[in-house]
Amino acid sequence: MRKVDICLSSEGAEVILATSSDEKHPPENIIDGNPETFWTTTGMFPQEFIVCFHKRVRIEKLVIRSYYVRTLKIEKSTSKEPVDFEQWIERDLVHTEGQLQNEEIMVRDGHATYLRFIITSAFDHFAAVYSISAEGIAVPDLS
Repeated sequence: MRKVDICLSSEGAEVILATSSDEKHPPENIIDGNPETFWTTTGMFPQEFIVCFHKRVRIEKLVIRSYYVRTLKIEKSTSKEPVDFEQWIERDLVHTEGQLQNEEIMVRDGHATYLRFIITSAFDHFAAVYSISAEGIAVPDLS
């Protein structure tokens, strides 16, 4: 089975929750596949968003393109609803003045139906997420 970016809206992924929204930079921009668009936080931290795959997937690699994100936690759930999240990854990102942060994470135990991304701190009052890429495949549901 061919590995694809399962985090794209064109592959069926959907942002089902975001703690902030700006009409010019909505959370859907994270998964639209356009490198020019982004979601922006609107102040206080933590800020979070949840991506739903609408199927069980196995993720092997994540790539997060962002700006001003300092600390990022990623939780996953294999439930049919966005509940029972478990801590999966936590990263302190490097500040890249004038450039996008490009954080590539090879993962293990990447089975999920939902991912929750929590920006716990930033290098400024606002942060932006340009894209989340998840290389992986759909897997048969075991239930």
